[in-house]
Amino acid sequence: MMHARHEPAERETDTSARPPLVRELLLVAGLFLVYKFGRLAANGHLGEAFRNAGHVWNAERDLHLPSEAGVQHLLLHGDALIQVANTYYATVHFPATIAFLAWLYWRRPLFYTPVRRVLAALTGAALALHLLFPLAPPRMLAATHLVDTAQVYGPSVYGANPDTDSMANQFAAMPSLHFGWALMVAIGLIAATRSRWRWLWLLHPLLTLLVVVGTANHYWLDAIAATALLGIALAVFRLPRAEPSVREEPEPAPVPAQEPVRELAGSGAAR
Repeated sequence: MMHARHEPAERETDTSARPPLVRELLLVAGLFLVYKFGRLAANGHLGEAFRNAGHVWNAERDLHLPSEAGVQHLLLHGDALIQVANTYYATVHFPATIAFLAWLYWRRPLFYTPVRRVLAALTGAALALHLLFPLAPPRMLAATHLVDTAQVYGPSVYGANPDTDSMANQFAAMPSLHFGWALMVAIGLIAATRSRWRWLWLLHPLLTLLVVVGTANHYWLDAIAATALLGIALAVFRLPRAEPSVREEPEPAPVPAQEPVRELAGSGAAR
């Protein structure tokens, strides 16, 4: 006899939900190029970006949010620490997200398509906000008294002159896609696995938040805006649940029943 026992589904075996690889590579590359050129098209709004930065900084003070300077002061205790933070900002963002999508594609195909849709929706909404609300990061705003840690300590992914930077739009601080993507990576891994340690993936967006704020690349409100947009995208494109798998195991052998003790015939007769 066999009986079923439910265990966490750590291996996704249903490959029918996996879309064609070449199509996905072209789609992801196309979405990246649209976003990249869209951000570059938003360059040139210098005055508006600095006015909006002043509004955001004042709004944070009105909301009594903690100053970004507190996080930066922690990182500036040593050159090595701030250089690690700058390196994390420059190198982890894209590779971690691509590795996450690749892992979902091969190991959790049921989750891949909805996650890709959420990331695409989040990125598209972020691009629209970048165009509508250009925002200079706190490292450029004199009122913050923050250090541009990437330019001072290195490494930096941005050009020295933000208004003529042909590689990136430096006035696209809100929302923070560094934080939004990191939060989606953590949410996706928590949803797609059943390990008791899966909640530790939340350390990735937490560390990312400390890095983007401490290096003066983003305001607290940039992360809050990214969280709100991600919440809307998740409400539209709901993620599936990692269902428990069923494993067949042999049932234990039945214990033989003891035969009842037979009464002696005529036990009540006199001897």
